[in-house]
Amino acid sequence: MTGRAGRTVKAGNQASAGDLLELVRSGRATTRGALQQATGLSRATVGQRLERLFRAGWLREGAGGPVDSPLGGRPSITLEFDDAHAIVLAADLDTRHGRAAVLTLTGEILAEHTGVLVIDEGPEAVLGELGRWFAELLEKAGRPADSVCGIGLAVPGPVDSDTGRVVQPPIMPGWDGYDIRRRLGRAFAERASARPDIPVLVDNDANLMAYGEQRTGYPDCSAFALVKVSTGIGAGMVVGGAIYRGVDGGAGDIGHIRVGADALCRCGSYGCLAAVASGGAVARRLAESGVPAASGSDVRELLTAGHPEAMALAREAGRQVGDVLATVVTLLNPGVLMIAGDLAGTPFLTGVRELLYQRALPRSTAHLDVVTSRLGERAGLVGAGALVVEYLYAPERAEQRLAALGV
Repeated sequence: MTGRAGRTVKAGNQASAGDLLELVRSGRATTRGALQQATGLSRATVGQRLERLFRAGWLREGAGGPVDSPLGGRPSITLEFDDAHAIVLAADLDTRHGRAAVLTLTGEILAEHTGVLVIDEGPEAVLGELGRWFAELLEKAGRPADSVCGIGLAVPGPVDSDTGRVVQPPIMPGWDGYDIRRRLGRAFAERASARPDIPVLVDNDANLMAYGEQRTGYPDCSAFALVKVSTGIGAGMVVGGAIYRGVDGGAGDIGHIRVGADALCRCGSYGCLAAVASGGAVARRLAESGVPAASGSDVRELLTAGHPEAMALAREAGRQVGDVLATVVTLLNPGVLMIAGDLAGTPFLTGVRELLYQRALPRSTAHLDVVTSRLGERAGLVGAGALVVEYLYAPERAEQRLAALGV
């Protein structure tokens, strides 16, 4: 049988405690009787496996559910994932600033910090500073370091998810192939007196924004796409409940599709979409006309203030991105296309819609919703936290962790 994000949940005697946890967390089976029915296990075996989850503190009993029998009787006791037994640390890096947070296992933010963090300063300095932020956030949240079960990190570049290393990132000089997991784990351990082997997961920022937005706002959408337009341009896709990364993490890097212009991109090529339609590109055009702007965040402030030239350039950028997205939509056929990032306002969205609906096949847009972000700047944090939780509590890994706990 299939569980969350297309995962297969074993049935019969092969169904483990981790499989039962998956069924409860996904909402597919939340009583003992429902677990018996879903797995084919006996009542005694279900009880034994649930006892392991209770002893680990991962499950708790909730309120009584409805009485299933027409003859009445006692209501079934529901089972719930207990999100109080651990916490997650998450961070989202942009080119000039970072955001970090402490989250519950169900995505509630307990403490948060935003500050200047320049990606060009390199991984050693940036990740060291993140370790300090995490230690301070734990104090702010009033939680001990040993309650952290994992760390999630969103970065503005392509990531090999198997190794957690960025691969030839156009806007992250000095990060290519760097061991982010080890450095961030060590930085956190040093600053918070934590264990050095804390799990660290790294993924592309647009991927994690898409994951956070899809899980919280569009859980029933089987093909979800998010486009982040800030200093650069990137896309994240969630297909069948799971992030689609491609062969080595390069999926969604639409900012480097050639669009025929002669502008020089930060990747070293000419004519990339990001070179003409990103927040950085709009900022450069504004600066050339005498308007103070150096980054996508500066453009966002001008758009918020209703600056007419910034609004006109944002709409033009939206049209250029919409032209490329017509191909993306035709290929992926998503149910939701979300625009996020510094330029994600009415002018840009209007431009996207103008070209998207003009160029894409009507069949591809008949059931398409083009929307803006619901989670805003927290999307990457929520997605990074969810990535850690889904990794640690997946059936096979949950079973390994239960064995390590001795339950």
